[in-house]
Amino acid sequence: MAKACKNSTKLTVALILGGGVLGFAISAHAQNIGKIYNGPSDTAVGRPLEAPVNRRPARNKFWWDESWYETGQLPAVISHKIRQRDATYTNPTDDTEVPAIIFRPDDDKKYPAVLFQHGRRGLDVPVIKLAKRLAARGFVVLAPDVYTARFIEKLPLAHMEETETDVNAGVDMLLKQPDISTSKACLYSHTRGGYYTLKTAVKFKRQEKDIACYVSFYPHWVNPNKPEPVQVYRYDSDLDKLTIPTMVFIGEYEQYQRRRSIETAVSSMKKAGRDVKLIIYPGVGRGFDFRPPTVRTFADDLATKDSNQRMAVFLRKHLKAWVKK
Repeated sequence: MAKACKNSTKLTVALILGGGVLGFAISAHAQNIGKIYNGPSDTAVGRPLEAPVNRRPARNKFWWDESWYETGQLPAVISHKIRQRDATYTNPTDDTEVPAIIFRPDDDKKYPAVLFQHGRRGLDVPVIKLAKRLAARGFVVLAPDVYTARFIEKLPLAHMEETETDVNAGVDMLLKQPDISTSKACLYSHTRGGYYTLKTAVKFKRQEKDIACYVSFYPHWVNPNKPEPVQVYRYDSDLDKLTIPTMVFIGEYEQYQRRRSIETAVSSMKKAGRDVKLIIYPGVGRGFDFRPPTVRTFADDLATKDSNQRMAVFLRKHLKAWVKK
């Protein structure tokens, strides 16, 4: 009996499935009381197999909204019908013609400028929706198609360095558009697009000069051509030089090799005093913002809507100072 009491803080659950046994350990509730999340993320998932918990004081929860919690007030959502137009621009590095799509609200007003960079999937139908959703919040969004420009097949394994210059040239094209309201742009990306936009900001020295902020969803922050140990245990050194305000979104079930590098990089950036937020959504994995209806979950949709709104507020905040007079 004494031995049983001693081990009562951990339970072993066995499920009998077709004659097989699946065993796993569940930490008891008592083990988690009083724990405070101190990782690099600005959100916390909490106890395993129980409701998420974040024991930080409300004043330390960046997302806390007193008016909503106390009286049910919600901020108005900015929504526009959108239109799009095809465009091309020339990369002066080697005269490559880069096709692109420009999305914007369907009116004659000017709006803040954002460059959206696709990732390893390319600029396909599900990914195009990401640029559309941001334009609907009130932005002019340029989406370059660097794979089509270089005749690269969808889902490439290798990284072609020349495509980095295609993205960089897109910033110049975007800032020349007559329907933008800002003298600077922000960068928005996902997966491998996070690596492209990192290079645009740091390698090509566009941050602070032409780029006001950086947002990326589950970014691949390592050169895809590097060996496997680097992919798992390292992040690109340019992240230590990224000085503009940064916001990153991932799911709780992000792939290990991606989540590790993201969390390590964010931790390093925070120690250096950078303005960076890492938001982790519980119950979702990689690609929560473009998963198709056949496999999409309620959690995917909640995370997508919340991140879209938070990103729009973040972009608008950091582009406000650069509205043209």
